[in-house]
Amino acid sequence: MTKNLTVGNPALLIISFAVPLFIGNLFQQFYNMADTLIVGRTIGVSALAAVGCTGSINFFILGFVWGFTQGTSVITSQRFGAGDEAGVRRSFAVSIFLAAVMTLVLTAVSVITARKFLVLMRTPVEILDGAYNYIIVIYWGIAASVIFNLFSNVMRAVGDSKTPLIILVIACIINIILDFVFILIFHTGVEGAAYATVIAQVISGLLCIPVIRKKLTVLSVRREDWRFTRAEVWQHLKVAFPMGFQLSIIAIGIVAVQFALNGLGTLAVAAFTAGGKIEQLGTMPMGSFGAAMTTYVAQNYGARKADRIQKGIFQCLAFSGIFSVVIGVIFFLAGPSLTAIFVGRDPEVISLAHTFLKIEGSCLVLLSSLFVCRQSLLGLSDSFTPTVAGIMELVMRMFGAIMLSRYIGFAGVCWAGPLAWLGAAVPLFIAVLFHIKRLNREFLADRRRQDLSRCLGKAD
Repeated sequence: MTKNLTVGNPALLIISFAVPLFIGNLFQQFYNMADTLIVGRTIGVSALAAVGCTGSINFFILGFVWGFTQGTSVITSQRFGAGDEAGVRRSFAVSIFLAAVMTLVLTAVSVITARKFLVLMRTPVEILDGAYNYIIVIYWGIAASVIFNLFSNVMRAVGDSKTPLIILVIACIINIILDFVFILIFHTGVEGAAYATVIAQVISGLLCIPVIRKKLTVLSVRREDWRFTRAEVWQHLKVAFPMGFQLSIIAIGIVAVQFALNGLGTLAVAAFTAGGKIEQLGTMPMGSFGAAMTTYVAQNYGARKADRIQKGIFQCLAFSGIFSVVIGVIFFLAGPSLTAIFVGRDPEVISLAHTFLKIEGSCLVLLSSLFVCRQSLLGLSDSFTPTVAGIMELVMRMFGAIMLSRYIGFAGVCWAGPLAWLGAAVPLFIAVLFHIKRLNREFLADRRRQDLSRCLGKAD
């Protein structure tokens, strides 16, 4: 079930690897969309806003989880590409250890600060309790998110993007069923949607374990693999922590957006929430192309194949960019109809959400470039540049959310996203060009040294 991405046509490999990632991301979004859709249509717009306003602080914590576990899997992927099976197992053991420590810290911090963050973000009083009841359940279930993200990322690191997809489909179905059970039968309110999400994540994480033990034997950790060194721990932390931190930096910008949005009222929060869900759906293929590049680049970096890295990056930039234009057109033409799925026939919310979709849709090519470049750099173990880009993204997003919203209101908050994409995409693209030139020089020098060694060996 493992897959070697160091041989074969780069474009076809990336697309075939990305398709299961896209479908998996689609079902991952169904976790959140099921909450949003069911809450909005069964409890009401205020409940929808309560769930929606937690998105930024939710991403602040869980974004770190996603980035951290993806970062540790990069080392696993590089060792797999180099054919180092013992190194793959030790890398997985290190990842499990680091994930366990991270889970304890994040759970304690997030549970203690949850309500304080909601208050600091000016969450409207009428939805504050609902928002807290929802997010506190999610935070107590952080371990479930860590387990699944760790296992699914390490599966993808060795080329298996299909198994996480199958498990996500199962979990999504469970999540939707439990949403209805908790909300409509047990009448648990918005926290019922959170219970459904956590339980589904627990099940998805547990389902990964037998697959890894029986089918992905390269990941079957042995007793001696737990005797890893401090140097190995540091090697993983150098990539994982900055990547998790970088996503948390992005989340701070999203918190700033939510802060500005909360000041505009419940209808604006609901519209932004609905529009955001539609945007997430539309941009998932681009995110999947980017996620595929992490494994593709990491494996080829481990195999020392600079030409394949360069070709794959530029091909992915091309077809991801074309896709972004198509999605942008759909946002322009079908925005109101798509929004109505979430909020019914509320004309003011639909109008505001369409404004959001038109602004975001006109700039999606920036986001597609950001995804490809950021994930490619992660595959090269460059976590510094994405962190710098994350800071640029934070500055631009905060400027758009706080400053522009004062002058053009809701539209100003909407422009925060495209401004952030621009601020991040520029340094990322420059770094990609730099690394391509560097790798070509280094790998060429390696081949020349190897050729020289072989010639000297023959002469002897």
